[in-house]
Amino acid sequence: MLLKNLLSKIKNVTVAGSLDKEITAITADSRAVTKGSLYAAIRGSSINGHDFIGDAISAGASVILAEIAPPIDLSADVTWLHVSDSRDALAQIAVNFHDDPSTELKLAGVTGTNGKTTIAFLLHHIMKTEWHRAGLLGTIHIDDGETVITAKHTTPGSIELNRILKTFRDNGCRGAVMEVSSHGIHQKRIGHLAFDAAIFTNLSQDHLDYHGTMENYMDAKASWFRDLARNPNGKKPTAVINIDDPRGNDLARELDGKMPVIRYGFSVNSDFRANNFQQGRDGMTFELSVKARTYLVRAPLIGRFNAYNLLAAIGGAMACGIKPRQAIAAIANSPQVPGRMENVGNSGGTTVFVDYAHTPDALENACRTLKELDPRRLITVFGCGGDRDTGKRPLMAAAAVRFSDVIVITSDNPRSEDPAEIIREIEKGLPKKCNYISVLDRAEAIEAAIQNSLSGDIVLIAGKGHETYQQFADHTIDFDDRKKADFSLRKRSEAIAEMRANPELRI
Repeated sequence: MLLKNLLSKIKNVTVAGSLDKEITAITADSRAVTKGSLYAAIRGSSINGHDFIGDAISAGASVILAEIAPPIDLSADVTWLHVSDSRDALAQIAVNFHDDPSTELKLAGVTGTNGKTTIAFLLHHIMKTEWHRAGLLGTIHIDDGETVITAKHTTPGSIELNRILKTFRDNGCRGAVMEVSSHGIHQKRIGHLAFDAAIFTNLSQDHLDYHGTMENYMDAKASWFRDLARNPNGKKPTAVINIDDPRGNDLARELDGKMPVIRYGFSVNSDFRANNFQQGRDGMTFELSVKARTYLVRAPLIGRFNAYNLLAAIGGAMACGIKPRQAIAAIANSPQVPGRMENVGNSGGTTVFVDYAHTPDALENACRTLKELDPRRLITVFGCGGDRDTGKRPLMAAAAVRFSDVIVITSDNPRSEDPAEIIREIEKGLPKKCNYISVLDRAEAIEAAIQNSLSGDIVLIAGKGHETYQQFADHTIDFDDRKKADFSLRKRSEAIAEMRANPELRI
């Protein structure tokens, strides 16, 4: 693509050099530069891309995008683009380079602390049911309408993101849904995309290692909606907001009159309102009120928090042009979301669930949901990740103890931190009298919880959900909570069968 075409819609750019150049690739990684590339110098938290401009030119870059003026001795073969914000300019260049794919899709984005993955899965299922092909981009995997691959990031960088959206379009997807992380918003990875639906789930403590304060964290989320209200990129996007969440309610009020807003929740002011919520071990039902109509929603999910996720998915579907009745019909057959309150199995009367809950709010919701199923005991296994917000560690313990009968504290992804020290920080949130044990090895913790359970117990393994690895300071191992739980359940079944066959083994 010609450079002058790539610069369409980019404001306040100073050009030194020729615009009549064919650009073969765009990249923000100097190591990926090839002859004819445009190299974007990005300032990161630990690495400044401006330090590698010389390397990029040596590797054959013909265009440099930077926040600094060109050097006096700049080669005549290199065009220099001087901008105030490289990230924002790169996002628009990525859109242009890939022929603006989001404008040809019904695109929904989901942001918030908890629920993003489940809502994305549900909305993707609705889209596929209605349109046969739809794209999904999120924490667990990428479904481009033809193939499914494991995702590397919740929200990829702008170059990769637009390449994926182009693939969705080229594969015949009519719509797509993506998770939108606060990092992705703050780093302008989703800049200049044309969304039809922007969904806000909730806000609770997370990512403070990056944002610093809850106010900064919320401001990052809200800035996406403000940007869409100011510049809808040729569409009429609808904000779909959980107003039962105080921050969501404030956001909805702020957006009134600036863009269409669908309010959802259990409160009387909701446009999509849930009533008469009921659940059992196999699923839930509730009544959905939309304006003057009422619908019965049935779904193979449990938990009041999942009722919120369903409301968001139905509201997002409507914003993308799918009627509530069609969305509700699709939801009745929705698949289980990997690692999101996933029922791993049952042995000897013990049922095991695996959930990604890794914030205090999410863990409390998961424990409350399972306690409402009236188990003999709720046994909760969890830990906290290293190199992340340390302030939430005692809060996680306090959340778990509210509804759990037995707690097993263990390692999550300790990364560069000492796992034992992380556990000690978690323990600070426990009351003096509490039925808990600490088991450093996660596999042993899961084994202990399941093998020491009783008939009628529920075991919740929280924190890692769908993840298939465990990260330590100097290595990463294969580890899947679901596989480990399944192995322990089978061992339990074999032990029970042996005792039945050999009564003398019973204690």
